[in-house]
Amino acid sequence: MAKFISLVKYTAKGIENIKESPNRLDAVKQLCKSMGASVEGFYLTMGSYDIILIVDAPNSETAAKIILTVTSGGAVSTETLTAFSEEEYRKIISELS
Repeated sequence: MAKFISLVKYTAKGIENIKESPNRLDAVKQLCKSMGASVEGFYLTMGSYDIILIVDAPNSETAAKIILTVTSGGAVSTETLTAFSEEEYRKIISELS
């Protein structure tokens, strides 16, 4: 499984319907589960981004489908990063020539 960190911002539509946000999170969790992924972490944040979402997905294609499905609702926009664990980081660095 691969880790993906999404930096999420509410859109105007998302803020207008902020009280629906917990239900949208539940829907995201269900979507992930249906695609063989899982929400590993969710954080409401203050600053440049409103939410940090950490998803464990089988591959990049699955993560892209999840993000595209979520953002197509219009309540949020995202910037998503592929994340490597410390173990993966050490392996990558050790293989450099």
